[in-house]
Amino acid sequence: MDYTAVKAKLYNTTRWSLEKTSDGEVSWAFPGPYCCGLHLQAKDTAAPPLRKIISVASITVGAQFVWALQLSLLTPYVQLLGVPHKWSAIIWLNGPISGMLVQPIVGYYSDRCTSRFGRRRPFIASGAAFYAFAVFLIGYAADIGYKMGDKLEQTPRVRAIAIFALGLCILDVARDTLQGPCRAFLADLAAVDAKRTLAANAFYSFFMAVGNVLGYAAGSYTNLHIMFPFAMTNACDTYCANLKSCFLLSIILLLIVTLTSLWYVKDKQWSPTPVNPDEEKTLSDDPSFGEIFGVFKVMERPMWMLLIVTALNWIAWFPFLFLDTDWMGREVYGGSSEGDDRMKKLDNQGVHSGALGLMFNSIVVGFMSLGVDWIGRKVGGAKRLWGIVNFILAIGLVMTVLVTKLAADYRKTAGPYAEPSPGIRAGALSLFAVLGIPLAYSVCTSLLHNFKQLRRRPG
Repeated sequence: MDYTAVKAKLYNTTRWSLEKTSDGEVSWAFPGPYCCGLHLQAKDTAAPPLRKIISVASITVGAQFVWALQLSLLTPYVQLLGVPHKWSAIIWLNGPISGMLVQPIVGYYSDRCTSRFGRRRPFIASGAAFYAFAVFLIGYAADIGYKMGDKLEQTPRVRAIAIFALGLCILDVARDTLQGPCRAFLADLAAVDAKRTLAANAFYSFFMAVGNVLGYAAGSYTNLHIMFPFAMTNACDTYCANLKSCFLLSIILLLIVTLTSLWYVKDKQWSPTPVNPDEEKTLSDDPSFGEIFGVFKVMERPMWMLLIVTALNWIAWFPFLFLDTDWMGREVYGGSSEGDDRMKKLDNQGVHSGALGLMFNSIVVGFMSLGVDWIGRKVGGAKRLWGIVNFILAIGLVMTVLVTKLAADYRKTAGPYAEPSPGIRAGALSLFAVLGIPLAYSVCTSLLHNFKQLRRRPG
């Protein structure tokens, strides 16, 4: 049975129930107050074709293109504007803070949006527009700062840094506005079909990998600005012009795939289920965070364990994602961006080697994402697979300590300016590739879906 036209209503109930009406409509009731009571109605109709799921999943190519550029190019760029290396990492704090604040609000209003364009499409379109505006501010920060009064010999360029920071904040908001509803749109199209949900997750991860590969490839090509002669200006040197050109390409790609998908895949207008005035009202009409925290009071132990492991999972992922090229430059190659010319050269070689490792990582993510469904069946289900990849992540991150120690010991005998041995370099690059396996399954939507499937039982 394919379940589509899913409507959800949160309410307080105390008993599981399963009903099927004469017109083929199936409804489930889940117990729990404070956002845990969930009522689903699904009509037994034909599910949308798989090509529509693929079309929506492809939106993440453009978004991930920008993300890859952000990871690989923005830290050196902000140092070019005059921010010291030790302070440059602070710019990444905006992402998690934005995620904690923006994602719940976007999710709340997306679930309750009654626009004639559907629940998800207005937010995805708005997110793409914010992406374009944010990338313009970041790419042209040096030029705008120069027009506002920054001197070319001035360090730091205060106005350019302010424009850059504003663009980065908008970019993080744009990402949360686009990607959350995009995932929700995929869940809507997959309905409650487990196989289609796994396929949607696989295609989403695959297109993330494609976007990463494109982003890292574009960032590693130093002459991309030749395609856009206007990119190089008095305030924007070759590196800056190349960054600007990369961002222009990413936005062109994002707008093309977003507009195409939103035109091709329709999102039905949602109407809230009429509420019986005699029912006790347990949920606030406002997207208060108190309502979100109220969920913790009624969550069962399996869901608690799932959320705790997911939190630890991403605590481990973020340092790797943001500091991997720095690790290659400073720890594996022994360089420093603040040292002499030879140390700077080693650091630069390490950063480029780290970008190569990220390319390998993205390729592995792409192949693994397509095989998640098959691998899950072979190992005994999504739950067991999720546990396995978390162990792979833990072992891979521990191995970075071993590689760091081997590289330091090698420099003691070969000299401080010696590049790492081929074996050490191969080991470091292998870690990048191996960590692509857990990254392909870093989003535990499939496990959440299976958990809810187990609870959809009468009585």
